[in-house]
Amino acid sequence: MPDRGGGPTGPRISVGRPSRRVRTLLMTLGVLAVLAMAFVMFAGFWTDWLWYRSVAYSSVFTTTLWTKIGLFLVFGLLMALAIGLNIWLAHRLRPPLSAMSLEQQSLDRYRMSVAPFKKWVLLAVTALVGLIAGASASGQWRTWLMYVNGVPFGTKDPQFKLDVAFYAFDLPWYRFLLGFGFAATVLSLIAAALTHYLYGGLRITSPGARATAAATGHLSVLLGIFVSLKAVAYWLDRYGLAVKSSDFKAADNWTGLRYVDANAYLPAKTILFFIAAICAVLFFATLWRRTWQLPVIGFGLMVLSAILIGGLYPAIVQKFQVQPNEQAKEAPFIQKNIDATRDAYDIDDAVMEDYSGQATTGDDTKLRAAANTAASYRVMDPNVVSPAFQQLQQRRNYYQFPKTLDVDRYKGEDGKEQDTVIGLRELNIQGLPKRNWINDHFTYTHGYGAIAARGTTTGTNPTGSPDFTESGLPSTGEFGKYEQRIYYGEKTEQYSIVGGPQKELDYEEDGEKTTSYEGDSGVSLSNTFNRAAYAVSFSEPQIMYSGAIGDGSRILYNRTPKERVEAVAPWLTIDGDAYPAVVDGRIQWIVDAYTTTNGYPYASRTTLGDTTADSLTTNQRAVVAQQNQVNYIRNSVKATVDAYDGKVKLYEWDTKDPVLKTWRKAFPGTVEARSKIPQTLMDHLRYPQDLFKVQRELLTRYHVEDPAQFYSGSDAWQVPDDPTNKEPGSVPPYYLSMKMPGQDQQAFSLTTTFTPRGRPNLGAFMAVNADAASKEYGTMRLLRVTSTVKGPGQVQSELNGNEDVATFVRDLRGSDSDIEYGNLLTVPLEGGFLYIEPVYTRGGTQNYPLLRKVAASYGSKIVFEDSLGDALNAVFGVDGDAETTPPDPSEPPGDTTKPPATGSDALKKAIADAQKAYEDGETALKEQDWPAYGKAQDALQEALERAAKAQPTGGAEGDKAGTPEKDDGADPAKKPDEKPDEGDGAEQGGDQGT
Repeated sequence: MPDRGGGPTGPRISVGRPSRRVRTLLMTLGVLAVLAMAFVMFAGFWTDWLWYRSVAYSSVFTTTLWTKIGLFLVFGLLMALAIGLNIWLAHRLRPPLSAMSLEQQSLDRYRMSVAPFKKWVLLAVTALVGLIAGASASGQWRTWLMYVNGVPFGTKDPQFKLDVAFYAFDLPWYRFLLGFGFAATVLSLIAAALTHYLYGGLRITSPGARATAAATGHLSVLLGIFVSLKAVAYWLDRYGLAVKSSDFKAADNWTGLRYVDANAYLPAKTILFFIAAICAVLFFATLWRRTWQLPVIGFGLMVLSAILIGGLYPAIVQKFQVQPNEQAKEAPFIQKNIDATRDAYDIDDAVMEDYSGQATTGDDTKLRAAANTAASYRVMDPNVVSPAFQQLQQRRNYYQFPKTLDVDRYKGEDGKEQDTVIGLRELNIQGLPKRNWINDHFTYTHGYGAIAARGTTTGTNPTGSPDFTESGLPSTGEFGKYEQRIYYGEKTEQYSIVGGPQKELDYEEDGEKTTSYEGDSGVSLSNTFNRAAYAVSFSEPQIMYSGAIGDGSRILYNRTPKERVEAVAPWLTIDGDAYPAVVDGRIQWIVDAYTTTNGYPYASRTTLGDTTADSLTTNQRAVVAQQNQVNYIRNSVKATVDAYDGKVKLYEWDTKDPVLKTWRKAFPGTVEARSKIPQTLMDHLRYPQDLFKVQRELLTRYHVEDPAQFYSGSDAWQVPDDPTNKEPGSVPPYYLSMKMPGQDQQAFSLTTTFTPRGRPNLGAFMAVNADAASKEYGTMRLLRVTSTVKGPGQVQSELNGNEDVATFVRDLRGSDSDIEYGNLLTVPLEGGFLYIEPVYTRGGTQNYPLLRKVAASYGSKIVFEDSLGDALNAVFGVDGDAETTPPDPSEPPGDTTKPPATGSDALKKAIADAQKAYEDGETALKEQDWPAYGKAQDALQEALERAAKAQPTGGAEGDKAGTPEKDDGADPAKKPDEKPDEGDGAEQGGDQGT
């Protein structure tokens, strides 16, 4: 071979060892890299601990942490021991390799390569499976805590007579243990078989016995354990039938036993349990018999029995016993399902009564008088008027209101409670004049003030706008003095750093100022270690070295009410809509929270994300828990989050809920007693929308309590689609102060309508008392309509086809405006149903909705008028009546809700109306609100005509009156050359509205 160099005769290259300095540097860099990686892993843990400590819920963090660690260690070690022990045992039972076959010779190279590292391989394998098993087990911390802290329900299932707690708390844990046992056994079996094969205990191609006696005994014991676990699984499956979902035409998401389950599957599971137990004994017997013959035969019989007894026999029973007379066979089981479902969803106390839907009196005057007190008709739709709040009260581009406002109750100046539409002016980081790190996180840190408007009236400047009871920046009005800074809100998703050298933008009565946060919320950044941890956790290195952070600096994060409640109570399901209330001088976010389980026997399941969706959840409000399936739910906790300091309080609400009692045992001290709720807060608590939506969805079928009728589905309902919304989805429930038949006074209620399945007419009306301060809170009443009555969709269709509406829409097109329908309210009235719908216009120079019309329908009549009073008068065919309650100041001049005056009184009223119409026209002209201007001119003309008819002969009195003339120079087609600035106009309009 030619000499290629590098060999004995070639040149030598001397490779010296790195110098000591280089080795020290490399070691130092390695140690620093390891420490950096460890710190990155530790930073998340440390910041979580600091946050929980800052909100005074550190016990939640430690309980959850230690439970996870305990489960990780116990089940990780058990899995590692199971695998390691079986590998070690298989290696110890290896046969001597005296006669090497070809198969063993090919395996010898693997044995030789593993031999020097056997211990390390064993440790690596066991550690890997232990880590995986431990991590999986730690995710079961909720299951474990519910198992060890479970409280009895006091209700037994109808089949096995076991307390519901067994299915809700115990059975899930038993199933986890069974699953873990199966995993450990299967992995042990695989590991032992591979080890036996590697060391000659099992042979595939070699002549002679396929397995040594030791390998046979070892593997048969593992198979015996597997079959024993299968026997346990068969036994638990018996109880699992009570919470098993199945397809059944009587109801969607049917849960519980049916006839075939009780008479075929249940005995089959019992028989299979005994067969599996016998088969397991046969496997264990191979330790002495050293043969696979009997266990294999037994296992084959078990598989065959599972097919015949567990599969074929139930199919025969279903085909030949059930299907020919399914209704009679299933009736007892349908009854059990109805009873359990109504109890699990707390709808068993719903009061059902027949309601004709037709007026019990033909006296129009009596009907009109009854309409005055039947409800406080909310003409301000919180789902529509948010843009009006935005335009009139935003004041700065970096503030915003939610797309859907909230409805609450506040006392007015007269001391009477009134329905109020409320929203908070929260920070909108996207609207900052200049985006940078300091502005985003230091200067603009909080929203400012609550804005509220009466739900039953409108403002006059501009006409049809919200009638604000709290407005301005800072806000002033009926709420009095309160802390207006909003550091925690639904739209506040970014972190802020407050209280340090960098000042924050703020407001006072005479304008802008700076402030520094004085609350004790957030985590201190005064020490370097915390700053470094947050710099790593938030991937923001400036937190580490920025000069804007110093003594007193605190970092605020997890700032939405939902995030905070979910974090301190991870065992709760949170309602999709938190709402604000001004309580004792503070803005409090009120959050409804639910306890749920998926293990209530016989109760049909529902998917929360589906049943809480409606026409508003597409882009305005969140749904609950997405695709979380449950079959038991209670509004067990009312939570509050302070908008200034973020303090979270959890209050017990349902004092009988066993699930809440279980979690209170697991996390003692986290939930305060119901008696600790202050009365000022109680006045603002209400029945939650999402729970109501779940209940109404169940009541579409489960209002029927007769099994035969339930099976036929002849009286099934559906929640109608929202006829006023372009987005698809069910009509949302509405909060409304109203009277149900037989009640003497209005109650704050949550209402909804039903239509018969597949038909548009009204099938039922439901209302629940939503006033938490009332003794009747939670009382649910259903009015089953016994005659043919128009449903919401039909009313809306008739309204769309109304000639007055067509004319109104046609006139709007000339002003480049659009019509927007508000909530279609349904109110029971004297045996019939009164529909009220506010109608808004939006567009042109005013890009926010203003109330322009009110539609009303009663019986076969539908009207479209300028005001609520006019609509009620028209729908009942009366010329005048007492004012509606409460009075509506938005009614235009010439309103006929009061008896018409005569003689000189009529003349004076006509002159006053003309003067007001003239002033309204001037205001509309200044604001370039052409629809309002045209409406004012029409009102002025009508008032002038009335004045002309009412004045004495010769017109002397009219000449003295000095009635204003129509302004010929004010042509609406002649718009000013320059448009006012939208922002300034909005601010001016908001101030005037105040």
